[in-house]
Formats: sequence, structure tokens, C-alpha cells
Amino acid sequence: MRIPYPPALRNLAYRLYARRVEGRLDHTQVPKHVGVILDGNRRWARADGRTTEQGHQAGAAKISELLGWCEETDVEVVTLWLLSTDNLDRPEAELKPLLGIIENTVRDLAADGRWRVHHVGNRDLLPTATQQVLKESEQATRDNTGVMVNVAIGYGGRQEIADAVRSLLLDHAERGTSFEELAEIVDIDLISEHLYTRGQPDPDLVIRTSGEQRLSGFMLWQSAHSEYYFCEVFWPAFRKVDFLRALRDYAARHRRYGF
Repeated sequence: MRIPYPPALRNLAYRLYARRVEGRLDHTQVPKHVGVILDGNRRWARADGRTTEQGHQAGAAKISELLGWCEETDVEVVTLWLLSTDNLDRPEAELKPLLGIIENTVRDLAADGRWRVHHVGNRDLLPTATQQVLKESEQATRDNTGVMVNVAIGYGGRQEIADAVRSLLLDHAERGTSFEELAEIVDIDLISEHLYTRGQPDPDLVIRTSGEQRLSGFMLWQSAHSEYYFCEVFWPAFRKVDFLRALRDYAARHRRYGF
């Protein structure tokens, strides 16, 4: 018969193991930009006998921990997928409290004083109150020197590419560029200049929690050469050791550009 270990002993063993993994981590091989698909809030809530709103709240509370781990390991940019364009079609009874949780989370990130908050997504798809929170948070943190935190809210990979092309066309229409002239100069770099993440490095590593092994449209353009790490645990249960394992796995890979 298997005898369960006391919680205090399990916690001690976990801390020792996490310290061991961190001690062996080569900081020169740490990804500079990490994208995270925060998946599994609702399933975690159901498994724990909680409401969907409590699941989203637990997931939001985990974000500050993750950013602390990123700061400790010299990650410079983090993109957090908090709300997709598809999520905007969820029932009002779920979407309204979720947006409230997201707004409070963004305010807390801005109030922390360490992070630079940057919105990635189509702001026009969001309620006015959410837009205002994003605008104020970006303005309040623009001079911060800590980790750049991209909050992907109202975000979809295809939507981003469509918005980038639209922005490019409008920009050159204002300059008086003809379609023939534009066709001659359009290239990867020109389109990249109109993405939500323009001026930032592409993600080196994309982590998805909850066991799902798909991108669901996350950073389709930027992740062309990213490494992927799929973690079985639901997002609210994501631990520092899970994060360190992802970094260790990334460091052990030989990155290839091409196929």
C-alpha cells in the first residue's frame, strides 16, 4: 500500500528539487522572449469543485509568480495570451466577469512598478472600459526598465496579420504610394513593422499549459522559428519547477532555422 507523504515533506522535496533544477540552468541559454498560452483555468476549476470565475481568478493570480520567475532567470519579454478573439464569443455571463478579472490583472501589473505593459491585440474589439485600462497601463509603465509584458487581449494570430496588412496599406496610401510601387517593396520586414509586437524580438519559446498540443493561432507570424513546450498541468497549478523544466528543455535543444 502506498503511504502518502505529509504536505510539509512534499513541499520541502519540491523546493529542493526546484532549487536543483534552477542551479543547473545555464542563464546564457535562457530564451529572451517567452510566449505563454495560459490554458486550463476552467478545467482546473471543474476538477477542484470551483466555479469558472474562480478558475479565471486563480489563473490571474498565477501571473505575478510567473513574471517573478522570468525576472530571476533573465527573460526579457513575456507574452501572455489572456483573451483570444474567439473568447469574445463566450456567453455574457462568463465573459463579463472574465473581462473584469483581466482589467484588474492589468492594473495590478502596472501598479507593481517593475514591468512594462504592452497590449497586443485588436483594441477596437474590446469594451471601452477594457480599452481605457490598457491605455492607462501602457502610459503608466512606458518608462519602466523591467520585463516587457505583452498582454494579448482580444488577440488572434490571423487577426494580427490582417491588421498588419491593413495598417501597411493605410500607411502607404497616406504617403501616396501606388499599388505597383507597394508591390515592389512589400517583404517580410515591411509587414513585421506593422505587427502588434513591432520592434520586439520574436518568441524563442512558446509554452502551453493544460496538455493541449496546438497553438490555436498564437503569434502565427512571430513563432515561425520558435521552440514549443507543452505542459500537462492546468495553468492555475503551474509551478516554478514546471517553468524551469521548460527553460531546461529549451536550453538542451539545438535550434534549427528551416527544416
